[in-house]
This record gives sequence, C-alpha cells and structure tokens, in this order.
Amino acid sequence: MIPRPHTQMDDQIMSPENLTALIGFAFVMSVSPGPGNFLLLASGANFGIARTIPLILGISSGFLSMVFVVGLGLGEILERFPMAQDVLRVICFGYILWLAYKISQIRSHETKDQTTAQPIGFVQAAMLQLLNPKAWTVALIVTVTYTVPSAGIKGLLLMIAVFALVNIPSISSWALFGAAMRSFISQGKRTRIFNIIMAVLLVASMAPMLLPI
Repeated sequence: MIPRPHTQMDDQIMSPENLTALIGFAFVMSVSPGPGNFLLLASGANFGIARTIPLILGISSGFLSMVFVVGLGLGEILERFPMAQDVLRVICFGYILWLAYKISQIRSHETKDQTTAQPIGFVQAAMLQLLNPKAWTVALIVTVTYTVPSAGIKGLLLMIAVFALVNIPSISSWALFGAAMRSFISQGKRTRIFNIIMAVLLVASMAPMLLPI
C-alpha cells in the first residue's frame, strides 16, 4: 500500500469545519431541555443566579470530565461491559428522585428555617452527570466525532475548551430565566406549586434513561 503523502491538514488539531460543527453541537446539546437544565431553572428561581453558580460549574465540569476520561480510553471499557451502564442507570434514577424530593420540599422564599432549602452544590451537580449513562454516551459521541486522533491530548483538550466556552453560557441561560421568574413565583403559594412542577419535570426528563442505550 502506497503511503499517503503528508499534508498541511495533518498538522491541524481541528479544522475550521470541525470547529464550526462542534460549536453547533455543543450549543444544541447545552440548551436542550434535560435534568441538568431543569435543575438550573429551579435553582435560579429559588435562589438567584449568584447562588446557582456552583450548580452551573458542577454540571459543566462533570460532563467535561467525562469527555476527558472517555478520550483517554474509558469509553471502550463501558462499551465492553453493558452491565455497568445498567447499574449506572438505576443509581442515577435513584439520585434524580432524591434531587426531585429536595426541590419539592422548598416552600417559600420567606421561609428561613428549612434545612432542605439549600441550592444544589458543585459536587452534587457533577455527580448527576457522572452517574448518567446517557451523558457517557454523549461524551463518547463528542470524543469520537470531534477529536483528531493524530492530535493526541492537545486535540482532546482543545475540544473540551471549545465545548466549555459554549456550554457554560448556554446552560446559564436556564438559570437566568429562572432568576427572572423569582418575583413572580414568590407570591402566595406559587413557589410551592412551581417546585412541585419542576420536581415532576426532573423525574420525567429521565424517562428516556430507563430505556436501553
């Protein structure tokens, strides 16, 4: 077989076409409704944007960490052991039920003695991503599609950096929208009703996760 001659494209970590496609993919995946974005909406409405920042960073960091370890080869291990995905699916659904319960227990902005009325933190948000088998699948798709094998670790880190630049502002829009609703839902029993609705939506958003990947 005649070796293919080396070209300038071989030296590129990411082509302009791949970069554009990655930005579009990251935006769509980031703004689409899902458990993470429902959590951000609820947190922004209940606690404001400042107290929701750890949740934003946790959701983004959890997913990008998955992309990194998948790029290092962990994705192949998960593909070889489907049972591991089933275990993750069950654990993740139980974790979602717990988070939904926490949200549903938030009664009112004026109530100050509730131990449950605390924003979801960085670690809890990252755990949501790390336990989600669907998120692992997306991380594998991103890694395989938008990294150049010949670029090695540099290509992987560049792809993660680009995804982060798109992901963080995109998911933050959900928290900002929630924060804009704060004054409206703070009247009467609207906070209680809103949080019950958000808890139901959070659980419902995980329904596809119960189906085989």
